Amino acid sequence: MIVVVSATRLTSDDFFTKSPLGLSLSHCRNHPHIRLRIFFENAVGLGAAYNAAISEAQPDDILVFVHDDVLLLDYLWPSRILWGLQTFDILGVAGNIRRVPKQPCWWLNERGTRDDPQYLSGVVAHGNGLPFNLSVFGQTFQHCKLLDGLFLVTKKTTLASANLRFDPQFDFHFYDMDFCRQAEILHVSMGTLPLAIMHASRGARDISWKENWERYLEKWKE
Repeated sequence: MIVVVSATRLTSDDFFTKSPLGLSLSHCRNHPHIRLRIFFENAVGLGAAYNAAISEAQPDDILVFVHDDVLLLDYLWPSRILWGLQTFDILGVAGNIRRVPKQPCWWLNERGTRDDPQYLSGVVAHGNGLPFNLSVFGQTFQHCKLLDGLFLVTKKTTLASANLRFDPQFDFHFYDMDFCRQAEILHVSMGTLPLAIMHASRGARDISWKENWERYLEKWKE
């Protein structure tokens, strides 16, 4: 079973009628091979919500962790993730093939500027409709050390065998960076999947981001 996991501040009705992800999944609500685990009116961090979904998952489940402002443009996405999981243990749509100390984001270097294109991987559309802006980071289907948390896929068996979970101290920022660093230590492979999606947000550096950044540096000592 493919389990789509997302956390949203919206009610159930608003999620399926207003959010990009909800609109993408409206036809999947009664799908025999897709189950939705949406945390409606969510008030907890993504790490905590995602861990709850992991605990609830069945041994053979494939978990798709995705932001509620992501529109799935590729209607063959279930087949594509099954294909991608034949090569990588964890899939994303964008990432970095290297990791450097004090890196504030997967696509930035230690100086806080965009990393060299040779290290970046993936393609993501940004916008709320047509036309959209296309961010081409680099060649897809590459082994990565960091992945963007807007779309992450893995198997329950992978998480169970590696004892890998999200760290709940990171609520809406750095949960993905931390998750990938844990995966690297545990020798869980990560890579980018060629998949057509559109992200309505580019993220923001607010007070919450700064607080999580400080927790991240404290945890990893770099």
